[in-house]
Amino acid sequence: MKKYWLGFSAVIVLSFIVLGWVGVRIYQQAPPIAEMVVSTDGTVMISLGDIAAGQNVWQAMGGMEVGSIWGHGSYVAPDWTADWLHRELVFILNDWSHTSFGKSYDALNGELQAQLRSRLELMIKSNTYNPDTKQITVDPVRARAFEANLKHYTEVFSNGNEDYAIQKNTISDPTKLRQFAAFIFWSSWAASTNRPDDNITYTSNWPHEELIGNRPTGDAVVWTGVSIIVLLAGIGGMAWFFASRKEEGMLGDVPALDPLLNAISTPSQRATLKYFWTVLGLLLLQMAMGIVCAHYGVEGDGFYGIPLADYLPYSVARTWHTQLGIFWIATAWLAAGLFIGPAVSGVEPKFQRLGVNVLFGALLVVVLGSMAGEWMSIMHYLPDNMLFYFGHSGYEYIDLGKFFQIALLIGLVLWFVLMYRSIRPALQRKDEQKPILTLFLISSGAIASFYGAALMVGHHTNLAVAEYWRWWVVHLWVEGFFEVFATVVIAFLFARLKLISVKTAGESTVLSATIFLSGGIIGTLHHLYFSGTPTIVLALGSVFSALEVVPLVFVGYEAWENIKLSRAKEWVQNYKWPIYFFVAVAFWNLVGAGLFGFMINPPVALYYMQGLNTTPVHGHAALFGVYGMLGIGLLLFCLRAMNPSLNWDNKTIRFAFWGMNIGLMAMVVLSLLPVGLMQTWASVEYGYWYARSSEFLQTDLMTTLRWMRAFGDTIFAAGIVALILFVAQLSVRGFKK
Repeated sequence: MKKYWLGFSAVIVLSFIVLGWVGVRIYQQAPPIAEMVVSTDGTVMISLGDIAAGQNVWQAMGGMEVGSIWGHGSYVAPDWTADWLHRELVFILNDWSHTSFGKSYDALNGELQAQLRSRLELMIKSNTYNPDTKQITVDPVRARAFEANLKHYTEVFSNGNEDYAIQKNTISDPTKLRQFAAFIFWSSWAASTNRPDDNITYTSNWPHEELIGNRPTGDAVVWTGVSIIVLLAGIGGMAWFFASRKEEGMLGDVPALDPLLNAISTPSQRATLKYFWTVLGLLLLQMAMGIVCAHYGVEGDGFYGIPLADYLPYSVARTWHTQLGIFWIATAWLAAGLFIGPAVSGVEPKFQRLGVNVLFGALLVVVLGSMAGEWMSIMHYLPDNMLFYFGHSGYEYIDLGKFFQIALLIGLVLWFVLMYRSIRPALQRKDEQKPILTLFLISSGAIASFYGAALMVGHHTNLAVAEYWRWWVVHLWVEGFFEVFATVVIAFLFARLKLISVKTAGESTVLSATIFLSGGIIGTLHHLYFSGTPTIVLALGSVFSALEVVPLVFVGYEAWENIKLSRAKEWVQNYKWPIYFFVAVAFWNLVGAGLFGFMINPPVALYYMQGLNTTPVHGHAALFGVYGMLGIGLLLFCLRAMNPSLNWDNKTIRFAFWGMNIGLMAMVVLSLLPVGLMQTWASVEYGYWYARSSEFLQTDLMTTLRWMRAFGDTIFAAGIVALILFVAQLSVRGFKK
């Protein structure tokens, strides 16, 4: 095992050195936040501190859950960066055209239009930020464009906009509206102004906007090609590795009887049952919020005529939908860890049951408290000085107010302490289990600590820096170390059933974790290509995220091995459905994380697709398809282990399994993917602003495609209800062991 651990350690250390170095560069080269913006005629367009204050207004109303900034956020409302930029450019062109030629820009011939566009590009892309005074100086026409855009945004956020699913009085205070507009102007300025002594914008020429020549950079094109070459090379190398690897895994002599048949659950293991019921409750609520969010895409101010938006705005529903997805999946995994701990060591630590119950209470406080705070923030029921701590952070997937983020981190540390106490006796034995238990402990510690990256995002953190830390949570915490934890848990469960040897499980998990993290840690940067980051992010992110896809191409081996394990002996059929959910994990790893992930991953592809419905194609298929299915599989495995002799209602769980998987696939391929691909066409052909506009999204065809989600959603929902009924049946019949 020594060589495996050396490789694992080297990958961890070197990858975080690179990721940390890039982080320093992001801090140094993030788009500067001007204190004021003034025009050359002395007009103060943006007053002292309005941009920073506007960022807080944006956060309090839901931030990324109401449209998007730099392509990150929700999908019904426009991307405010692209929307502001296009409106500003059109205003300026028309202003100049009326002044010089007495008619609108569209009425001019091509030669005159080209002349004005050239003048516009020169003005917009010239960087007039003064680092000494921290001011941006603009032409007076931009000050007039600002006022015109402010008037439009005042109409949208004060009176509401059904197409955008924005309710009335989202922002009604004139001061806050101006501050919000100042923040959006800044995001647009960073996306259209060249970096000092460079010919690309702070966002690497994103978004696509022909009026000022915003097109993919040479770096984006070159590194797209390199990433594809790296992917092909990686697949070839992995194929060589699989071909040369000695076949191991299944034991020659599988036990005749279930090794867990006479196992007796400890008090702390039985205490995890309420976690699993909480998982199902949160899953059901997430599904309901998903239905509401999808419907708001076609009826932005209600739900089949019911004025639901007055009490549950889209921004709240989507906040809860995305946050609940993390909550229920994490709860399932944490509960599985707590259940497995005593099984690993055969020892029930003193007060372990009490710790499990205290942690459960803490999780409830975080879940319910943060959801209430987010609703109160968006509905204007919290004072301004409490919004940051108890309201809405504004950042997708870490929407919780800072108080609840800290509380969640404390709860995760408590979970790690409980995990360590339960497996410590087994670690001290130094037997064949030690490698897999060591990785189990490492991944548990990483889960407990890496959520702390969310705390690096402060009240006025530069958006480019905030995105860097946010993706530490979304990618490293969720997609990284939860992935390692899952690999370890599945391997241990199969070893516990004596379907594979503990030694093989230990070697395989360390090797798998090394392969995955070799691309996964630095691959975090692929989320940050166009988020106000330097071009080194684009180079490293594209190459290493391509390596992330390589092991996913071979998950078919894992799926087939799991199927063979389910057929090893007659008694293994008792574990068929947990194992089948693990098979589904492998399938969605290939399709959702691999194919749909790489579809939007190369720089040129993401340049046009970022924030379109191609993103939720990957998000739904990967988050629920991989991590959700795994959470359900772990839940079922633990329920089976609580009473191995209990006969299961296979018809109900079969319907649940196929309902969720078929429904998820139908949701993706019948609605989200066609909408996303059509948006991509619009983004390439006309510009990113148009792909996200109501003019395009509210056409009859696009509305029909969104309605088609109902088919897959209904099947998917039926599968979830069947799962809940199945667990209810088990509870009624009792867990005797």
